[in-house]
Amino acid sequence: MKEKLKKVLLLGSGALRIGQAGEFDYSGSQALKALREEGIQSVLINPNVATIQTSEGIADKVYFLPVDVHNVEEIIKKERPDGILLAFGGQTALNCGTELYQKGILEKYGVKVLGTSVEAIMYTEDRDLFVKKLDEIPMKTPVSQAVESMEDALRAAHEIGFPVMVRSAYALGGLGSGICRDEESFVKLAESAFTFSNQILVEESLKGWKEIEFEVIRDANDHCFTVASMENFDPLGIHTGESIVVAPTCSLTEEQVKFMQEISVKAIRHLGIVGECNIQYAFNAETNDYRVIEVNARLSRSSALASKATGYPLAFVAAKIALGYTLDQIGEMGTPNSAYKAPELDYLICKIPRWDLTKFAGVSRQIGSSMKSVGEIMSIGRSFEEVIQKGLRMIGQGMHGFVGNEHTHFDNLDEELANPTDMRIFSIASALEEGYTVERICELTKIDPWFIGKLKNIVDYKTVLMGYNSLEELPEEVLRQAKVLGFSDFQIARFVLKDEKNMETGNLAVRARRKELGVLPAVKRINTVASEHPELTNYLYMTYGAKGYDVNYYKTDKAVVVLGSGAYRIGSSVEFDWCSVNAVQTARKLGYKSIMINYNPETVSTDYDMCDRLYFDELSLERVLDVIDLEQPGGVIVSVGGQIPNNLAMKLHRQSVPILGTSPLSIDRAENRHKFSAMLDQLGIDQPAWKELTSIEDMEEFVNKVGYPVLVRPSYVLSGAAMNVCYNEEELREFLKMAAEVSKEFPVVVSQFMIDTKEIEFDAVAQNGEVVEYAISEHVEFAGVHSGDATLVFPAQKIYFETARRIKKISRRIAKELNISGPFNIQFLAKNNEVKVIECNLRASRSFPFVSKILKRNFIETATRIMLGAPYSRPDKSAFDIDWIGVKASQFSFSRLHKADPVLGVDMSSTGEVGCIGDDFEEALLNAMIAVGYNVPEKNVMVSSGASKSKVDLLESTAILAQKGYNIFATSGTAKFLNENGINATPVMWPDENPDADNNVMQMIAEHRFDLIINIPKNHTKRELTNGYRIRRAAIDHNIPLITNARLASAFIRAFCKIDVNELPVKSWDEYK
Repeated sequence: MKEKLKKVLLLGSGALRIGQAGEFDYSGSQALKALREEGIQSVLINPNVATIQTSEGIADKVYFLPVDVHNVEEIIKKERPDGILLAFGGQTALNCGTELYQKGILEKYGVKVLGTSVEAIMYTEDRDLFVKKLDEIPMKTPVSQAVESMEDALRAAHEIGFPVMVRSAYALGGLGSGICRDEESFVKLAESAFTFSNQILVEESLKGWKEIEFEVIRDANDHCFTVASMENFDPLGIHTGESIVVAPTCSLTEEQVKFMQEISVKAIRHLGIVGECNIQYAFNAETNDYRVIEVNARLSRSSALASKATGYPLAFVAAKIALGYTLDQIGEMGTPNSAYKAPELDYLICKIPRWDLTKFAGVSRQIGSSMKSVGEIMSIGRSFEEVIQKGLRMIGQGMHGFVGNEHTHFDNLDEELANPTDMRIFSIASALEEGYTVERICELTKIDPWFIGKLKNIVDYKTVLMGYNSLEELPEEVLRQAKVLGFSDFQIARFVLKDEKNMETGNLAVRARRKELGVLPAVKRINTVASEHPELTNYLYMTYGAKGYDVNYYKTDKAVVVLGSGAYRIGSSVEFDWCSVNAVQTARKLGYKSIMINYNPETVSTDYDMCDRLYFDELSLERVLDVIDLEQPGGVIVSVGGQIPNNLAMKLHRQSVPILGTSPLSIDRAENRHKFSAMLDQLGIDQPAWKELTSIEDMEEFVNKVGYPVLVRPSYVLSGAAMNVCYNEEELREFLKMAAEVSKEFPVVVSQFMIDTKEIEFDAVAQNGEVVEYAISEHVEFAGVHSGDATLVFPAQKIYFETARRIKKISRRIAKELNISGPFNIQFLAKNNEVKVIECNLRASRSFPFVSKILKRNFIETATRIMLGAPYSRPDKSAFDIDWIGVKASQFSFSRLHKADPVLGVDMSSTGEVGCIGDDFEEALLNAMIAVGYNVPEKNVMVSSGASKSKVDLLESTAILAQKGYNIFATSGTAKFLNENGINATPVMWPDENPDADNNVMQMIAEHRFDLIINIPKNHTKRELTNGYRIRRAAIDHNIPLITNARLASAFIRAFCKIDVNELPVKSWDEYK
């Protein structure tokens, strides 16, 4: 029964974080598309400014505000929607929706929850209710007890018997969960879990069982089936988000799959879910015993994966069902493009997570039941060998496939296999190469022998390839079989051409031989549920496991290939997806045939109706050339997908591929430090002093000249510390020990590090070297915090007019010298009117979506028009004077990264961002800080303000706190300083002073006596580091807001002391004009 709805509110998911990333931009965009098709007005609340769903033309109204009960209620009051969608914004939207329902706010304004009812959501979220509900049919769930106090928890653990699993209810991605072998580890974990949720679950551990997942869809007519079956390569005990996943299931028999499909349908019907959900099982294949682990009554990470794996757009279908459609009304009945029955797959897909653990100091590298990965990829092919090798290349961590990688040496293989870290898959390769049997590996890893057997095929074939010494003696069938098993040209070159030093030449030599022998990839099309013109949706992949082309190729100059941004990682995430999608859509609007290459299942750019042809495949030189050979496009755009396409520019150029926009030679001049630096000198533009050094003696000479502190970047790093600021000689020596080696082959770049200096970003678009539109924004923090972690303000508020003038002048000169056409970004340092250039990227930067949305001028659309030689509108001078202000704040996910020190430095560590708008700086900043999880403190603030400089910096804002009636607590030095300056502060003891005292800071944190902790790291002495680290880590583990930067702390304090949060105006994006 279709409803008459005029206006619907959709809750977004906020900033990207570990456990909740780009997949919700994809599901939200799909839902909004479904509303638009129905002619229903849509209102979206989502502070994540980098997403596609918050762009023009997707929702009718966008609010860049924190997704919390207060804001949503104000929006409901103002907009008066008829219905609300809760399933498309991850856990953030679900939790907020549940609270709105429980407080009676939805009822008060007559807002109907569309799709799955809140009662059904609560059945799946509250473990106790969930188990009781499933016991009614009956169905097996893990033996578990929900407890709300420590004594009950201990009693439950002893009743169930160790090892036990601990989880907190209502948390995302296994937050606060783990497996405990004994009472001691149990107490510790349970304490931490209680800080995230007042109810925790103690349950039997099924570690080592298989983990199987199904996506299930059900409409109001009770038509219900499983859309996709997925199997985790890793056994239970490793969170699905941390596991390699394959679909369809590989190692189970047909009966086993059928059995689980039947119980899935039964469970979903019983729970009363309408729409889409996912159900996870633990399965013991030997005994056919199973447990239902959980049901997510919302779109999840797996549903984005399943949509891309099957061509069945779950979010879109779920949105239509929520609006009252039934499955027989979606797509064309009786064709493969109907939503009425499950898609059939003649291929395999494989999902592999991407971790960035090297970015965090001190983090534990082990993977387990709590999620740490920051992104994922999906590869498509015809055999497991092909998809795993393709996938391992896609992750973008320097690996060439399952074999043929350097730097994968393990000191203790048994340990690595039994207690997996993020390198676990490569330890299996090493074990197979060292002659471990399949059985032994299975025993250590608990991974099904089916998978290990397939991996062994790859290792065996490497040996076959090693038997040849030249490409001429390599028979066609051996080459073809290698390609079927997923070997890249690069790997083949490495195994056959053993002496080849230049791998690019080797790679191309294999390619030439392969084309000569006619060993070429097939292009296959995946059927999609399309509302109209299914023949126009070209969802393609390449494989050697089949022959032929499923689409016709014709040469046209009006075709353009856009290279996407690959796996999300720290430093490159949804903002580049926004850029890619805008480029593809602009090209399409201009009448070009638009072709996208990308392989990230979480994204909107890999949604098959965003472009004319989507190649869901590798962004490697080999694969991009394969696509170009077939498509023969008029040009390729490499400047919108972040660093991956940028790095391909020169290689493609050497193969005479037409690159649109700025010449690859200019890109090389900006990317290469020596060339860029020489260019600045020639133009007379200032830059921080730097030198590339090959020995420790040279370093001392340079440092004596420029003085400490210095910034050090080694070119080859083993353990994470990629860049570091050293304040004295001792630190420099310590750090160089960590950087694996310093030599002629691996030089180290040392540059002067400027303290108390503003960092300014210049984002712009140019045409033939002339700047067309630009945006100048500034960081709240001083230089030394990576630009991806800093809090960005646009338009810049606190720079001199003279500085802004110089920045424009310098940027114009650089743009002219490099003859830039398209997007670019320059980073500047400014101090007392002196301006220096740090770097220049000839591609779109992370802040492009932010400045485009604040200025309301789409920089990427302008850039794409310029690159395609199409007309564009030039802004007039007044376009840059706007009356509102945007603040972009970073989202950190330290609570997921056990033991990592949550301190900001020169290496980026944030996983996402938000951008909020206000009529003044304080308004925008306050909303942005709340959106990334800072609450305004109620009464107690703890300050430990570091060195004397930051003590002085924080004095004024601490005084404001005291005037507002806050209680201030401080560590000894800070307390003394504050009291001497007439601010009343209560001293607390350092962690190592008197651990059991009531006023020891650790005790007070554990008792949640503070609402906000400000800890500014002082110097880098051992005691200072461990004490400071313990305070910072405790704040994160106990879920207390923590700020480690003096300038950000004072800005935040000023903002919340000046404005009452409940009086912040609730304005939509289009109300700022």
